Amino acid sequence: MQTDSYRHKGMRRTLVNQLREKGIRDARVLAAIEAVPRHFFFEKAFLEQAYQDKAFPIGEGQTISQPYTVAFQTELLNLKPTDKVLEIGTGSGYQCTVLLQLTPYVYTIEYKRALYEKATMFFKKYGLKPFTFHGDGSQGLPQHAPYDKIIVTAGAPGVPKSLVRQLSVGGALVIPVGDEKTQKMMRITRVEENEFTKEEFSAFKFVPLLGKSGWESEM
Repeated sequence: MQTDSYRHKGMRRTLVNQLREKGIRDARVLAAIEAVPRHFFFEKAFLEQAYQDKAFPIGEGQTISQPYTVAFQTELLNLKPTDKVLEIGTGSGYQCTVLLQLTPYVYTIEYKRALYEKATMFFKKYGLKPFTFHGDGSQGLPQHAPYDKIIVTAGAPGVPKSLVRQLSVGGALVIPVGDEKTQKMMRITRVEENEFTKEEFSAFKFVPLLGKSGWESEM
């Protein structure tokens, strides 16, 4: 088990200040980023990279998201402590761990079995208790719906109808949508049973969403 030293905490404070300068305003989100030791998700040789505001490869063609991206998406969710959240794309488990600082009701699904197993072991090792699943996240997790918030951590070619249907009334879906090179961050809010609003935000670059409503299927 890795340690979280004064040096690590100091590097996180510096990172949080950078995120604040880049426009992240939600104090709870900044506190969550500061609370999570991002270096736990890296090999010890890559400590310096852990607190740079950059994405980093984690194997299986996937990355641990840039801290700014994690903070931006989390801020758009506007999480309450009682919210039930579905995360599409567990990846390294970093985004999920940040979400757990804000609500204990986090469901997370990963398409790649190797990453699912690694993240599940990580959560167990550090005493974290999200509800973890392996499968096609582009279809959501209907057996546990509805969700107050849904976050997609991979670039989608469109907004999957299956995810929108799994939102509770008043709930929101945060998802990057576009082509395989660049995506616009979107927030879809279910204001009534059959009424939705759509907001567009900045452009980002994510790895492709895999699965039936994504770019490719390997399962």
